[in-house]
Amino acid sequence: MTKIGNQVVQVPNGMDLNDKDYCICLLTTLKEMEKNYAIAMTEASNEWLWEIYHNIFDEISVLQRKLYILMFQNGWYQLENVEAKKLTDKYNTLNKDFQGLSQ
Repeated sequence: MTKIGNQVVQVPNGMDLNDKDYCICLLTTLKEMEKNYAIAMTEASNEWLWEIYHNIFDEISVLQRKLYILMFQNGWYQLENVEAKKLTDKYNTLNKDFQGLSQ
């Protein structure tokens, strides 16, 4: 398994929070907010309210993506290089589950 990432920008160790700690906390919070606004949009009682939620969701999504890119560039977020077979297997599993829903 190969990891994909950049050289890690070192941050101070110790009890004090550092830039990486703040970014991890913020990224986690933004992801949670995205999920909650997605749910809020599905439960919006009218178009006006849905539009407000949708605009906020879009802004949060952009912030989350920018923060992810920043963390990746600093080597604080790494990806796994996955074999094609593993992707195909996952696709087939999800596709089977989806087909089961439409029956």
